Amino acid sequence: MIRIGEETPSRFELLSMVKKHSNLLGKTTVEEQDASDVEMDGQFWHDVFDLYFVRGKESRGRQDDDLIFFVRKWRGQGFNDNDDDVAPYFVRRWAPELDKLVGESISEVDWRRSFYLNMVAHTSYTVTVAICSHDVLRHHQVGQDTPLSAIYKVVKTVYASPSRVNFHLDSKKEVETTPAYPDICFAIDDFDSTFDAVVLTDMDHCYCVLLNAHEGAAFPNEKDTNDSSSSNKLPLRVDTNSMKTKNTGSSRFGSLLSIGHSPGKTDRLYMKGPGGRGEVEVAVSGVADQSKQDSGPFSPVMSKRGFGLGSIVRKAASVASVAAKHAYAAAAATSTSDEEMIPLKCCLMSITLPWEHIAYDLLFKGSPPVNL
Repeated sequence: MIRIGEETPSRFELLSMVKKHSNLLGKTTVEEQDASDVEMDGQFWHDVFDLYFVRGKESRGRQDDDLIFFVRKWRGQGFNDNDDDVAPYFVRRWAPELDKLVGESISEVDWRRSFYLNMVAHTSYTVTVAICSHDVLRHHQVGQDTPLSAIYKVVKTVYASPSRVNFHLDSKKEVETTPAYPDICFAIDDFDSTFDAVVLTDMDHCYCVLLNAHEGAAFPNEKDTNDSSSSNKLPLRVDTNSMKTKNTGSSRFGSLLSIGHSPGKTDRLYMKGPGGRGEVEVAVSGVADQSKQDSGPFSPVMSKRGFGLGSIVRKAASVASVAAKHAYAAAAATSTSDEEMIPLKCCLMSITLPWEHIAYDLLFKGSPPVNL
């Protein structure tokens, strides 16, 4: 069992150990000198997992989520079992003894990946969806200290899951859940109502999505190990890069904004994140007459009282888009000057990112927060 002198290490000390032995995170090819003996030691990761998520959970009064995730070992190009029906992970409800909790499946567990997955899953996140000016976004990209002012924004709490939620747009109440791991999915079940007022109304509008982590398993308290996690004071900068888009429907993206597009029709749009990392899934539909739906100015930030972007001080990952500008340009190129461009409602359905990118950012990446 891991010990520091005669004492069992705190969560903060355990996470410091993990950082020292996380050289493999994000690497597709591994050089022999990159991996320490400890990093490849299954017993080390078993003990860290036990102290951090089982025994540590007990001492903290079980303040975290009760669900514990276990990743199955990889063999060759796949997981432990070649059967496609076997999920890459399994779930148990918390119990005070790890080995009894896992039972006969203990030999199947990849303890290193299991630790990272639980660190990601037991961290708290918020997503900010904002409409920004293309010029403002471009200036922010050039000088990161430039404020990224939003025309309108919505802040929403989201949860990390190794499962993917597939929404049926023809009937929003119908969903199916499938394993997403090694990707992590942040789904918004009530996307249609949450982002109902997020409407692109101008060719210069950009659709920005910022994912932030701010407390939980990735942020242990340095002073009091039995206290709840506090917000980390070393926030991450959000990289708002352009995103590539693809429309799963048969119509061209430009047609989404032309007056010929039915206002009631909803299309599913995928946008790639900066550097091709991850993607966001957006339900896009036209709004026939925005003036009839919103006679006044945009409302302030939709969030709970007392919750502001200032409390979002850590980023797991980020994605942003200038899709609206490209869409309007595409529509203008294929339409006559007499055609009218209709407002475009964009409801964020999910964010998907590889677990390694999230884990790396949580452990190592720190910079000033985006001023949004």
